[in-house]
Amino acid sequence: MEYPELAARTRRFTRGAPRAVTVAGDGARVLFLRSAGPDDPADALWALEVASGTERLVADPAELLAGTGSGIAGYATDPAGRVAAFGLADRLFRADLRHGDVVEVPVADPVLDPRPDPTGERLAYVSVPPGRDREPGGAQLRVVGPDGTDTLLGGEDGGVGWGLPEFAAVQDFGRTRGYWWAPDGRSVLATRVDESRVPRWHLHDPAEPATPPRSLAYPPAGGPIAEVSLHLLDLDGGWVDVHWDRETYPYLVSVSWTEGGPLITVLRRLQQHGLVLAVDPRTGETQVHAELADPRWVEPVAGTPVHLPDGRVLVGGELAHDGYDARCLFADGTLLTPPSLYVRRVVGLIPTRAGSPDLIVEGSEGEPSQQHLFRVRTAIGGGGIEARRMTADPGWHVGAVGGDVLAIGSASLDQPAVRWTVWRGSGEEVATLRTMAAEPPYAPRPMLDRVTDRRLPAAVLYPRDHVAGRRLPVLLDPDGGPGRQEVRAARSAWLDRQWLADSGFAVVTIDNRGTPGVAPSFEKVVHRRLADVILADQIDALTALAGKHPDLDLDRTAIRGTGFGGWLAALGVLCRPELFRCAIATTPISDWTRHDGACAERYLGLPSDGAEVYAHHSLLDLAADPPRDGEPVRPLLLVHRLADRTVPAAHTLHLSAALLAAGRPHVVLPLPAVDRDTTTAGTLRLELDFLRRHV
Repeated sequence: MEYPELAARTRRFTRGAPRAVTVAGDGARVLFLRSAGPDDPADALWALEVASGTERLVADPAELLAGTGSGIAGYATDPAGRVAAFGLADRLFRADLRHGDVVEVPVADPVLDPRPDPTGERLAYVSVPPGRDREPGGAQLRVVGPDGTDTLLGGEDGGVGWGLPEFAAVQDFGRTRGYWWAPDGRSVLATRVDESRVPRWHLHDPAEPATPPRSLAYPPAGGPIAEVSLHLLDLDGGWVDVHWDRETYPYLVSVSWTEGGPLITVLRRLQQHGLVLAVDPRTGETQVHAELADPRWVEPVAGTPVHLPDGRVLVGGELAHDGYDARCLFADGTLLTPPSLYVRRVVGLIPTRAGSPDLIVEGSEGEPSQQHLFRVRTAIGGGGIEARRMTADPGWHVGAVGGDVLAIGSASLDQPAVRWTVWRGSGEEVATLRTMAAEPPYAPRPMLDRVTDRRLPAAVLYPRDHVAGRRLPVLLDPDGGPGRQEVRAARSAWLDRQWLADSGFAVVTIDNRGTPGVAPSFEKVVHRRLADVILADQIDALTALAGKHPDLDLDRTAIRGTGFGGWLAALGVLCRPELFRCAIATTPISDWTRHDGACAERYLGLPSDGAEVYAHHSLLDLAADPPRDGEPVRPLLLVHRLADRTVPAAHTLHLSAALLAAGRPHVVLPLPAVDRDTTTAGTLRLELDFLRRHV
């Protein structure tokens, strides 16, 4: 079996590998999902008992619901890690993690996002009408008590839903939840989402004409957005509204509720100003704890804000004065992390002998292609700022923490997959989580570099049988989008690219300005000028790499990308046809006025305030201009996944119509709404055939 088919069959070599790793609050066990092997798509719930270092199967979907083929997509536990709740084939299950019992909890409607209360006695879940997928509209928040009583906490008719995040929360702010238990388990903080004014896309797969179209509330740039409010719901039926200026700050970015009380982060529509608010759970009144401001856009740190055990509030922010250009953490305004550390995410707290716990943080220090775990001191007093790196090997490291136990997932260019190890805070290694995943058939060796005076992260990947002196056509394969990073010291990032390289190309990937990991100024220089900065960076870096790698033949250059990268690929072939011989654009953003509003407005502003900015970034406007005399016209392959939620198919269809009207050659390849990896093999081969014909 060749690589494309093997990658599709194994879900890019992730089936059988541990994922969704969490640690119980007392450190007694590590929980994770894993299927039985590379051919098994159904994940089961597993636990590693830290005291013995042994794994045990908690919930096997094949035993719970034989014959369905469904797996456990996600789970949630109480803080102590005694009870887990999960959905399976739209049904609700509860697992006793100490004694091993797993039971189905009878409910009427399909189940989403079940979560046990902090006592482990009750289960909250979101019920959705059949066929509504994960749409908030019509969703109800319910609680099942110890006696099996199923109680409605929040729900109403129309385009209003309770307990689920809206589109912008998930796609643009990383908030994947819509409700949070109180620490005492007596109430729930829940979102109410009204999408009745938001335009809807209807996603239909022609390959399955009997399947009803999926409806998606999709707020475009400058249009109406979902109205999100927050409410404290008592289990006995009491109700308190959370008060903030929702007209001025319509985006609810994050919510946390620990012993110190609820904390929320809200942003203005243009995301240039935000507030960290403390919520009084008795009255719903809010008090400003911190302000977040940036003339470009505010970028909160994942895992913040949160209360520290001593009552201080941990907030992520940027240090941009006295020569500093850093992404840092502050506790009640006091800097906790050194300016050299680019903080990406707060993992959690780990105890110390001194009393005040330390923070476990994911971040980068000097080399954006690597991510490490750092232990950050929170104690007040002498000693100053202290952030100690915990992961020594080059690579991309992530973590999960509970009690004094830390689980570390490590990926690198030297190992085939993520390796999860479990450690005690004393530095004692407890165990390694077993993997049943298949190993990729080869080990890519990208040559990582920093190029141009902007020190842009870049990589070159040659065929494995390449002989120096043989000139190669170049395939530029970036993403380029803000918040996305492709040049990483992890083998999985290079598997598809190595197969393309082995087919006779030098594959080049560049992280232009706008991508994370370097510094805030590096990210935010693209504000309102994505096209100019990003395309110039890609071309300048490509030219610099050709100076270092003489086997790169820039007279035969193609460009390929998906989503934002698809927009960039089409932009390149339309704006710089003298360099790019052809382009492959998968689900490209053809018109930013039709794109996800929270994303488009963050980087380009409101269409009403900058129509010329949107026109400058529109592929439709570029495609509509007929080629000038003597200008080469380059072929373009447009690929679109019909079920894509982030870039609806209308983007590709409108772009195709504009290209057709201007006489520009192109091919449209629609992909059916099946599992994304199922289409990997055929799509890769079609793309390769297109590249070979035109480069």
